[in-house]
Amino acid sequence: MLDPSELELINQENMEEISQLASLEMSGNGVASREETSAVVSEKTSYPDFVYVMAANIFQGIQIEKSPERVLIKYGKEPLLSWPQSDDESLQRSSYELAFSTLKYQDILETILIDSCIFPSTTIVNHLNSLIIVMLYDFQDRKFQPRVLPDNEESISEVQEVENLLNSFKTKLAASLARCRIKHDALSIYHILPETVRKQELRASTLPLYAWINTCKISPEEVYGNLRRKGYNKVKSVLHLDDKVFAVDQHCYDVIIFPSHLKKDLKNTDLFKDYKLIFQDKSRSLAVHSVKALLNMDDDILMVNTGSWYTVAHMSILTNNNTSKIFVCGVQSQDKDPDVKKLFTKMGCQNIEILHETFVDIESKDHRLQNVKVILLLPRCSGLGVSNPVEFILNEHEDTGLLKDLSQGGPSESKLQILAQQQCEQLTHAMKFTKAQAVVYCTCSVYTEENEAVVKKALECQNQGIKIQPYRLSPPVLPLCSLKEIQLSTDKFFRMEPSEITNGCFLSILTRERDPSETVSVKDVLARAAAKGLLDGIEVGKSAKREKRRKKSKTSLPKPSGNDSNSIQMKITEFLTRERKTSRSMPQGGVSSQIRKPSKSTTNPLVPCERQTNLGRTRPEGRVIPLKHVEIVLPPVMFPFSSTQGTRFQIPTNHFCYRFHAMNFCNRLSLSMRRNHRKFWSSRWA
Repeated sequence: MLDPSELELINQENMEEISQLASLEMSGNGVASREETSAVVSEKTSYPDFVYVMAANIFQGIQIEKSPERVLIKYGKEPLLSWPQSDDESLQRSSYELAFSTLKYQDILETILIDSCIFPSTTIVNHLNSLIIVMLYDFQDRKFQPRVLPDNEESISEVQEVENLLNSFKTKLAASLARCRIKHDALSIYHILPETVRKQELRASTLPLYAWINTCKISPEEVYGNLRRKGYNKVKSVLHLDDKVFAVDQHCYDVIIFPSHLKKDLKNTDLFKDYKLIFQDKSRSLAVHSVKALLNMDDDILMVNTGSWYTVAHMSILTNNNTSKIFVCGVQSQDKDPDVKKLFTKMGCQNIEILHETFVDIESKDHRLQNVKVILLLPRCSGLGVSNPVEFILNEHEDTGLLKDLSQGGPSESKLQILAQQQCEQLTHAMKFTKAQAVVYCTCSVYTEENEAVVKKALECQNQGIKIQPYRLSPPVLPLCSLKEIQLSTDKFFRMEPSEITNGCFLSILTRERDPSETVSVKDVLARAAAKGLLDGIEVGKSAKREKRRKKSKTSLPKPSGNDSNSIQMKITEFLTRERKTSRSMPQGGVSSQIRKPSKSTTNPLVPCERQTNLGRTRPEGRVIPLKHVEIVLPPVMFPFSSTQGTRFQIPTNHFCYRFHAMNFCNRLSLSMRRNHRKFWSSRWA
């Protein structure tokens, strides 16, 4: 052991380096300068007592349990004294962040407590050990400086007791921390963490904020104008997010991106207070927009494991102009129904129905779900693609056990298999709903076992019924805005890798193979076109009526006239009618491969000569060949929104299909030929 003078020397030389344990604002190599570290510590605010208590209870529930021979400190089963939950979201977030940081360094902190002789010399009961280790993490983060609290701050006796204990061992704790750093040959003990955890922390420090627009309350243009009046400037790329700026997301037209440091300022604006803008992870917006692109006008939706109610609200708002109904299953607690309905009312959502059964317990033939055409499945996953797990857990109401896996760099192999089995079970059950036509499967995992393997296994295990068309893997309906996204989606899966601008996301779309006997109605085609933003300024109702009138005009026959001058026209009309009936009786196959021969010219000078064409067989004289409907579909064209005018919110995707309908052209050509034919005969008879 070192004498007190050596301990003081170590304390002076290494104080600033060993205090970088929780400092996440590091440079690329993870080492901050001494001036920056001092500034961070001087500006760091002290936690109130009840934050320590909340963090200790959270840590006690997620702490890593060890085998009996490796147990250094026992944390007990009994939680600390109950303390009323604070409505302050920032304090609640601070409690989770403090517990998560302590969890990441649990082994190091336990070693420091043993090496400094705090254990087993103290007589504090076991259930306070979680409070000791949580407060030790914050103590070294403050460079072992005492807390500064307001005079009116209410104190808790257990917190004061632990704080006095740590202050009495201040020098020994600092020396033990320095020895731990030297033992691992690390510039700071931050570098002792697994590489995946360090990369995750680095991404979390730069991850921007994503917020979607509640179009039931405000339009995107109004949001942009409101932000500009508040001093925000619109930019094109998230790479330029600094100061007071915002950008429009390229995948979702109603999603805005902000720098992370503006969250506190934005939360105080009317846009967020009035639920006109809602903070949420982008992966959830990608999922609901994928569902929207698959919907027809009157299709219902079933949402499974939605987590946050904001996901349900976003889906409701996107289908506000339709008559669709949204069913949400898995809400077992009915006590929250009044609060949830109140939230939906504030946000302007009216087409939501809550089901209290779990998804796997709902029968596929449930009478309430007979009009459900699309199922959105958001299963619980490992969440390794999430850069800031605390934000994700609080916003999406995920299980706090996720923090335990992420603190170690990922789940164990056994837990990963359990998650994959549950996901496959839910996906297989979703494919049993006979009326459903599509399933959207979305996770925040980067593991193949939870993504591609689950989808492929479910497709292999589906029931190949005679009356039900099987599911197949469909390409993404979201726009691919970069070469990397195109490369990642070559196998029909949509992937976003974790980066400094977004969390990781995996999307898969399963659709039933179309029954050849079924025909798609005009209403459904127009609904899908409207969902993709291809009917800008065109009303669907009028288009349907126009289509009906067009069909009616095709089937109706002109009434014969009693005038002698129109007798020839009557004969022509009767002839065309007979030919039309003959064409309808012909088999409806593809274009014949046989080549028609050119018709021979007639010797009668009164009969007009038809234009000679290079055909294979003789065409009967005067016969009118009915023209068939030919549809030419060009491949989709993608634009990465690189125009100077910015993104238009009316176009939710960048996929455009240009169709050339030959029928209208042929109708006009046929009409022109008839008119010329009539003029010719009129001149002859005259």
